[in-house]
Amino acid sequence: MVKGKTLYGMCAKGDVAKYVLLSGDPWRVDVLAKNLESPRHIAFSREFNTYTGMYKGVEITVSSTGMGAPTAAIALEELYECGMEVAVRMGTNMVLDKSNFGKYMIPIGAMRNESTSTQYAPLSYPAIADAELVGYLTEGVREHGYEAVNGLICTMDAFYRDFRESRFSNECGIDIEGRIDRLRAYGIDSLDMESSAILTIARLMGVKAALIGLATVNANLQEFMYGEEKASNEAILCKVALDGLVKYAKAHEQGVHT
Repeated sequence: MVKGKTLYGMCAKGDVAKYVLLSGDPWRVDVLAKNLESPRHIAFSREFNTYTGMYKGVEITVSSTGMGAPTAAIALEELYECGMEVAVRMGTNMVLDKSNFGKYMIPIGAMRNESTSTQYAPLSYPAIADAELVGYLTEGVREHGYEAVNGLICTMDAFYRDFRESRFSNECGIDIEGRIDRLRAYGIDSLDMESSAILTIARLMGVKAALIGLATVNANLQEFMYGEEKASNEAILCKVALDGLVKYAKAHEQGVHT
């Protein structure tokens, strides 16, 4: 452990802006950082890749959480320790309705089907996004000419038990399609592995948090973006997410609230 630095992300107070954009994929953070003015590389430690720089006059930190709720919780804890006040998770989602493929998912809340957040609060505690952040992110998406869906996301832990069939899940008789159908009956629009933990923990911390995801996969990987198409769309996602966060930041700095 380096004195003055967080244990895993290797950040210190002064390294992290109050506005933070989170990505599961550490390599996507490098794409995000290309949008910043004079980005300062704080650290790339384990799955945590972090830069801080300016975007349209607002200081923003972009950092990765890794895959899954446990490492997302570690990222939140350490970034909060270093000064984070507003957090937006951006990434890719699996959607349950194929008509939403290629759209931007900006949920108002999440179903807590992961276990990490239960270490912070009972399951009866809601995982809800900050309404103002949801509004500004949605506005930003639509200004870019894309469609946004404000619904519900479900966060789960086991990719090859909950999201996609595998040799082992088939040998175990796991009915992936049946699990997905049950989630559709609850009105769930999309799935991921981090969001409900982020919303739950952030709210307990007093951190304003929301989610923005690009729907790159249909249920059970029946359709998915890949290669250059996925890379180009993820680059657009980075820009859209930054613009939405900056809209929120500038409104608050000017004392304008929706």
